[in-house]
Amino acid sequence: MSDPVFFAAPETMSLQAIADWAEAEILSGDPDLKISGVAPVEDAVPGSLVFFDNTLYLDKLAETRAAACLVGRKHKDKVPDGVAVLLCREPYRSWALVLAQLFPTAMVPRAENAIGVSERAVVDPTAVLEEGVVVEAGAVIGAGAEIGAGTAVRANSVIGEHVRIGRDCVVGANASVQHALLGNQVYLHPGVCIGQDGFGYAMGPGGHLKVPQIGRVVIQDNVEIGANTTVDRGANRDTVIGEGTKIDNQVQIGHNVVVGRHCVIVSQVGLSGSCTLEDYVAIGGQTGVRGHVTIGMGAQIAGVSIVNDDVPAGGRYGGTPAKPVKQWFRELAAIRKLAERGSEK
Repeated sequence: MSDPVFFAAPETMSLQAIADWAEAEILSGDPDLKISGVAPVEDAVPGSLVFFDNTLYLDKLAETRAAACLVGRKHKDKVPDGVAVLLCREPYRSWALVLAQLFPTAMVPRAENAIGVSERAVVDPTAVLEEGVVVEAGAVIGAGAEIGAGTAVRANSVIGEHVRIGRDCVVGANASVQHALLGNQVYLHPGVCIGQDGFGYAMGPGGHLKVPQIGRVVIQDNVEIGANTTVDRGANRDTVIGEGTKIDNQVQIGHNVVVGRHCVIVSQVGLSGSCTLEDYVAIGGQTGVRGHVTIGMGAQIAGVSIVNDDVPAGGRYGGTPAKPVKQWFRELAAIRKLAERGSEK
């Protein structure tokens, strides 16, 4: 079997170029040193660039064969002799800046050689596509939809009637977008579903009466949504995803939810209807948030938590039900001590 390389190795570049991209200072090493690739610290070969910011890998750093290392001030003296030291404030962020320069196609993958509208796509004649839109085979564009310049609609995706999609977006393969307005530079990974019915029923002993969901989904600029995530349209107002927010795979966002700007939502989180996340909220994986609660600006919620009540701005909460982490840790320690005492009897 052949062994394809999906992201071609970059051309050789100088240490100084790496430093410029990484916003780093060369503490040791020749600025003209040639860097021929990137690698994890433990797999590096001569010519490789690595980064280090996790003490769990200190032993691997000591043995690395890399040519250069992006590292913070705290660990700069741990880099072995012979490895060029690039001092940066946040090594992982600097690593991201370098990779974006070396592998731009890994940022937002596009089909190679895809130009214009495929003959095997179905585009309603009333749809409006600006210059440079790519529509791949099997995609369907509904009546009255509008798609901005530079946007790519990947294979077998469905764009519903009157949907608005901004410029330089990517709608991944097998995605579905309906009853929605998307800003610019929105990236929907494969299998994302946007704008379907919210889960609304008037329950009763004689059966459950479906409540029509008449809102929309509004996704602002520079939002990225991971594979197989679902965002329900609003029931009686819009579901909103704020500018710059990043959402992982397999997240469920219910109707009327408002997610602020630059939030981070990790995989398998469930946001119940009408909850609100203010700006810069971060939620760990497999956490559930009850409907109609508000998580304040900059708050952080640990993974596998249940949020039943409002969380103040800047709060750090975790557990079931979620509570301030210091209280949570104290309770866990108390339970552990009780268990240890019980085992001694």
